[in-house]
Amino acid sequence: MNIIIDAMGGDHAPAAPLAGAAAAVRELGVTVTAVGHQDRIAEAAQAGGISMDGITVHHAADVLGMDEDATDILRKKPDASLAVAMKLLAEGQGEALVSAGSTGALLVGATMLVKRIKGIKRAAIGTVMPGSEKPWMLIDCGANVECRADQLLQFAVMGSAYMEKVLDIPLPTVALANNGSEETKGTELQLAAFGLLKESGLNFVGNIEAREIPTGAADVVVCDGFTGNIILKLVEGMAKMFSGMIKEMFYKSFKTKMAGVMMKDGLADFKKRFDYTEYGGAPMLGIKKPVIKAHGSSDEKAIKNAIRQAKLCAENDLSGVIENWVAQHKAEEQADD
Repeated sequence: MNIIIDAMGGDHAPAAPLAGAAAAVRELGVTVTAVGHQDRIAEAAQAGGISMDGITVHHAADVLGMDEDATDILRKKPDASLAVAMKLLAEGQGEALVSAGSTGALLVGATMLVKRIKGIKRAAIGTVMPGSEKPWMLIDCGANVECRADQLLQFAVMGSAYMEKVLDIPLPTVALANNGSEETKGTELQLAAFGLLKESGLNFVGNIEAREIPTGAADVVVCDGFTGNIILKLVEGMAKMFSGMIKEMFYKSFKTKMAGVMMKDGLADFKKRFDYTEYGGAPMLGIKKPVIKAHGSSDEKAIKNAIRQAKLCAENDLSGVIENWVAQHKAEEQADD
C-alpha cells in the first residue's frame, strides 16, 4: 500500500514527515510518496540520517505557508506540495494522504481536487480524544462553522464508521452536543438533528452536556464546526493545565519528588493517554479517499501514527462504507415517498 505525504507541511518539515515516513515503511509495511522540493528533502534526509528505502520523492517546487489563503492551493500555488499531493491522490497514485500543513488548504484541496463521496454534503474533521475508559471522537471540529441538521446526521454516520472500522469499537454510541440532556433542549438545529439521529438506526444515546464529553460517555460526539472547535480547544487547554499543575505539585519538595518517583509508571501512563502523537492526526471524513490532518507540530511518531491511521482507513474501505450508507439511506427515503 502506498501512502502520499506532504513532506513540506508542518512546523518541522521536511525532517519530521520524512522520519515518520521512514518509520512507517519499517514498521507498517507501506511504501510512501513524499511530495516536496527534492533538494530540501535530500538535504533533510542526509542531515538526519533518514533512510529513503521505500520512499519515492515527487518534486513540488512550491510551499503553501500556514498564513496564506486556503484557496491559493487552487489559484496561486498549484505547484505547492499539498496541491501536488492532492492531485496524485485523485489520480490514484496512492491510497491515502497525510499532511501536517494548513487545515483550511487541506479541506479546500480535498473537496475540490479529490472530491467528496457521492451524497455527502460536507466533509468534516473528526478528532479522536482520550477518555477515562476509551477514546472518543468529536465531529465536526472546525471545517463547517454553520450546519444543517441533515449534515449533522451525516457527521454522525461518518464518525461511527471511523470508530468501528479504524478503532475497532463495535456499535459505537452517538451523542449530540447540547446544553442539556433533555430532548427539548437546544436551538432549532439541535432539535431538528435530535429527531433525525433518533430515527437514523445509529446507536444514538441522546444529548450530551459539555461536562460529560471528556469522560468518553459517548463514542462519537456530534456538533457543528463552531461548537466543536471551541470544545476541542477547551479540552486541549484543560489537559495542558492539569498536566502542568501535576508536574508543579510533584516538584514542590523533596517528599513530593519521592512520591513522584514512586508514581512514575502511573504518571507516564497519564501522559501517554493525553499525547496527541498516539493518535497521529484527525481524519477528514467524507472525502473519496482517506485524508489525515496531522498536527502542525507533529514529530516522527505523530507522522508515523498518522500514516497508520491512513493505512487502516484504506484497508477497511472507510469511504466505501460511508458511501454505501448514504446510498442505502437515499433508497429508503425514496421507498418511503
